[in-house]
Amino acid sequence: MPNIYEVARRAGVSTATVSRVLSQPGVVSPDTRIRVLRAVEHLGYTPNAAAKNLRTLRTGKLLVTVPDISNPFFSIILQGIEDAAQREDYAVLVGDTQHDACREEWYAQMLRRKEADGLIFLGHRLPREAATFAESIAPRCAPVVNGCEFNPRLGVPSVHIDNAKAASEAMDHLYRLGHRRIGVITGPLVSPLSRDRLAGALARAKKGRAERDASVMHGDFSIESGAVAAERLLGRRERPTAIFCFNDEMAMGVIQTARRRTLRVPDDLSVVGFDDIRFARCLDPPLTTVAQPMRAIGEGTVRLLLHILSGAPEPPGSVTLPHTLTVRSSTAPPRTGL
Repeated sequence: MPNIYEVARRAGVSTATVSRVLSQPGVVSPDTRIRVLRAVEHLGYTPNAAAKNLRTLRTGKLLVTVPDISNPFFSIILQGIEDAAQREDYAVLVGDTQHDACREEWYAQMLRRKEADGLIFLGHRLPREAATFAESIAPRCAPVVNGCEFNPRLGVPSVHIDNAKAASEAMDHLYRLGHRRIGVITGPLVSPLSRDRLAGALARAKKGRAERDASVMHGDFSIESGAVAAERLLGRRERPTAIFCFNDEMAMGVIQTARRRTLRVPDDLSVVGFDDIRFARCLDPPLTTVAQPMRAIGEGTVRLLLHILSGAPEPPGSVTLPHTLTVRSSTAPPRTGL
């Protein structure tokens, strides 16, 4: 395996010049740069990343923890993170925590062990290890960023949408169609985004003086929990004419249950989801949903993290990205008599 000394000897330059050509080629004269690159190519030299990391005290890696890697919502966010990190010559380490606090802590320990330069967590909990690490380097800003959730009490910058406003707009769409009995299926209320969406949905129901007709059920963002909640809602004597779900997978479960009960969507039941995962437009009928800018959320978390790692004196603020209510064929005015 050729080393930097052999490259320097062949090119007739110092090892420091070889290092500059490979890391900051703009500061080296074109003739010298060409000689060094020819020597690198001839010898098949590859820089030693481990040695570089020891000199710079950087690993060149960003750690990302995901609550449920099987959820298609997170896959697009991860693509955004990966693309943004690659553009800045960072590799991405992904940890699937499966909503397990112990796994979250285990991954967060990698920061303290300097196995990653920064942490992006896509769940709602700030791991205790990450909080302790942040305290240990205060007043410097810790390289820890959240994506999707927003909880100002954590003191961590986040990239997210306005979940309360988005949920209010989804409910408003159903009220404008003429629906009054609307079922709401939440995600786990331990999550700030679920609480924000519920607050937005109920605020819009209260505004329309229909809060008594809004039936709330709790799910866990899975297709199965959406199907179970829908069974309870649709089994009532006065069943809802529309159901708003806090993610698209639960909306898929609602549609399954409606078909099992021989209810047609949207003729007998309107359904609204949240996220606009890639399958939403492929459902039968295509799903009305709140579209989140998932790739932009991922890219935004990397920008925040690299801002911190750059040593900028001002810590970055949280970023609220725009959402869109995407109306498709799963919603329609309620049938007369329902």
